[in-house]
Amino acid sequence: MNNTHQSWDTAIILSKINQYYLTGTMQDGILFIKNDGKTLYFVRRSYERAKEESPLDLLYPMNSYRDAAAVIGDDLGHVYLEIDVVTLAIVERLKKTFHIQTMGSLDKTMLMVRSIKSSYELYWMESSGQSHCDFLTNVVPGILKEGMSEAEFVGELYSSMIRHGYHGVSRFSMFQTEMVVGQVGFGESSLYPTSFDGPGGATGMSAAVPIVGSRERKLKKGDLVFVDIGFGENGYHSDKTQVYCFGAKPCEEAVKAHRACIDIQRRLAELLKPGMIPSQIYQTITEQLSEDFKQNFMGFGKRQAKFLGHGIGLHVDEWPVIANGCHDPLLENMVLALEPKKGIAGVGMVGVEDTYIVSSEGGRCITGGGKDIIVV
Repeated sequence: MNNTHQSWDTAIILSKINQYYLTGTMQDGILFIKNDGKTLYFVRRSYERAKEESPLDLLYPMNSYRDAAAVIGDDLGHVYLEIDVVTLAIVERLKKTFHIQTMGSLDKTMLMVRSIKSSYELYWMESSGQSHCDFLTNVVPGILKEGMSEAEFVGELYSSMIRHGYHGVSRFSMFQTEMVVGQVGFGESSLYPTSFDGPGGATGMSAAVPIVGSRERKLKKGDLVFVDIGFGENGYHSDKTQVYCFGAKPCEEAVKAHRACIDIQRRLAELLKPGMIPSQIYQTITEQLSEDFKQNFMGFGKRQAKFLGHGIGLHVDEWPVIANGCHDPLLENMVLALEPKKGIAGVGMVGVEDTYIVSSEGGRCITGGGKDIIVV
């Protein structure tokens, strides 16, 4: 904060993920960090659990913000908070209780702090990555059965993931983003338009629930099966995609495009070194692609994602992003998911996604690396 917001007086943390990152517990509370280094955590529910889980000393029970003001005073000065997640109603309640001279965004600062993973975080992400790779390689093929619906498949996936050590939820920071396990589709379903900012598609259960999978779309011989799912252990995620072909060999076009994506992923990973600029990596790789290959690359039709990879950690979508506009250099122990993918009309989405740790030798893969389409 001293480097990025020199006039700051108070940082306020309200999002549960950032509270967990900074306190070790995930409660209905509010965390104040003062310019003098004092940190005070006020918890509405559950104070008892917060006391048990958090190592912080300055932890207080709270019924309303007035309880916090009685301890820290009502003059907060120049305040920074998470404007991407804090609602206007919360801001108005804060203003009723505290004197706030100015208000600014804390979001970029928190993203940058969280982007560099500690040894503790890397331990859980690497453990997740190993389980993730094993699950997609060795477990998923046994789940696929002719005639099952996409919805049934996702239900079986989730149950099997829990048994395999999955922590039960895939968290996204993207506004109003819901996901059960990820994006899953049989054949052309993986090309269907969605609001999700990613290459894959899905028809979902209905217009009201455009996730999970269709009850009507049944698996048949020759279908590609697109499985783009997050995994996670103890709050920390890995991200990986595997494509399968059920009951037959994939067509030559699919194999060729898929292997091209594996090669793109390899070239991307080689560039994941400290000091490299994400926007330059994006430009370097995209400029190497032919105009023909760019058709339906990173999406289908006009619905193409404008990135090649994204940070990952407590959220599946974190900083940095391999895209134009991301000019902050990579730093050691940042973790990114690289996901070059390509849609094929009438066939489905192919391509790969794996999770990498930034190192001086380039990206170190923790999810096994891109594999050919697996024939089931």
